[in-house]
Amino acid sequence: MPTSVHVNPLQRVSAVESAAWHRVVAASTAHDLPGAPIPDPGQIHARLTKPALGSHRLTWLATGVDGTPVGVAGLRVFTSPGQEHLAELELHVDPAHRRGGTGSLLLAAAVAACRTENRRSLIAEAPADGPGEAFSERHGFRRALTLDHLVLRLDEPDASEHLRTADAEHPGYRLTGWTGTVPDDLADVFAAAKNAMNDMPVGDLDYGSVAWDADRVRAMGQVVADRGDTLLTIAAVHDDGTMAGYTEILIPGGTAPRAQQYRTRRSCPRTGATASAVGQGGHGVPAARRAPRRRRGRDGPAGASPAP
Repeated sequence: MPTSVHVNPLQRVSAVESAAWHRVVAASTAHDLPGAPIPDPGQIHARLTKPALGSHRLTWLATGVDGTPVGVAGLRVFTSPGQEHLAELELHVDPAHRRGGTGSLLLAAAVAACRTENRRSLIAEAPADGPGEAFSERHGFRRALTLDHLVLRLDEPDASEHLRTADAEHPGYRLTGWTGTVPDDLADVFAAAKNAMNDMPVGDLDYGSVAWDADRVRAMGQVVADRGDTLLTIAAVHDDGTMAGYTEILIPGGTAPRAQQYRTRRSCPRTGATASAVGQGGHGVPAARRAPRRRRGRDGPAGASPAP
């Protein structure tokens, strides 16, 4: 382990510490995901300082002997009923300072915090076949789910087909949409549609479930707005007032060229069957090939070795 690296927990993230975090994340993302948009400093600051929904956040900054930021770690500790066993890790090490134990020190701090918080499972995401995946395997994580991140070019002619589909008539349904927080008259049916997302495939992740109600869907919209992002929602409402499906698009604050598709859910009104998906879309960027990212879990009772 490097004796010249210091791992410091951040209590109230300052502007200087946020800038240091951004520097590490930018270097790590450019190295591990070439061509992927890098969060701008404002996005990073908002992520570190604004409250999240149903969770609290712990953060660490690793610095060299001269104070240079070399690594960061963030731990989202879920607090909602049904997810009180769970934490999610984000960890970055500047490529120029890798293979020296910095990542291991940051991970050790996060795992110790999980034990203090009595967490059963720790999950993280890493690009497939990259250094993050190799690092997680060495430290006892197991692959639980593979996600394919796809990019849709909105400036290409084929994208107009989506507009034609949206403008077509849909007997038995009406399309409605909103920006930010759900309208009051749709809050209850939107919460019901959100609850149907609990059947979304999560592989072997010990993800738990979330109970949505009108207050929670309103709070979600406010959390997104508070961190400077814009949430767009389009829903198909059946003639009987139920929500047959919806999709959410997040437009990050700042200068990021990609919007992100948060969730899409549809249901069959006659059978009650549902289908759910999560993904990412984009615009203004080169078309991307399939880019798998693997979510990994490290689990077991607090203080125990991770299960294989």
